[in-house]
Amino acid sequence: MSIDPTADRPVYKQLADLIRADIEEGKLHSGQRLPAESDYVAEFGISRDSVRRAMAVLRGEGLIVTELRGSRVRDAGEADIVEMASNAQVTARMPTEPERKQLGVAEGVPILVITEPNGETRLLPADRTIIKVNTETQGQTP
Repeated sequence: MSIDPTADRPVYKQLADLIRADIEEGKLHSGQRLPAESDYVAEFGISRDSVRRAMAVLRGEGLIVTELRGSRVRDAGEADIVEMASNAQVTARMPTEPERKQLGVAEGVPILVITEPNGETRLLPADRTIIKVNTETQGQTP
């Protein structure tokens, strides 16, 4: 695959597309380190700034995490099954920074806000939560 600097699509988005495709196709798997910025610069002949912008796009999508030693494919982890009353409400939104840290979610990962009939709310990471509606608890919090 290659990057076309003459294309209408910015090169950083093209690089993000290539890396995203590698993740989706399993060429880059959960927890695997991505090549260094300098490797992408050398391979595709693009600027370091373009590589950093591509990484920012992928972090924003929740596909990668960046640490002191570079970036790696985010580990999705196992999902928790959460029960809720059939008349509860679920909304999704991006977390605040304190919520993100409290729930341990990567940048770019939304949270679910479950509002039970009694007004109690729960915040859950959207990437690790499976909602099960409990029809036996009409109006009650499980």
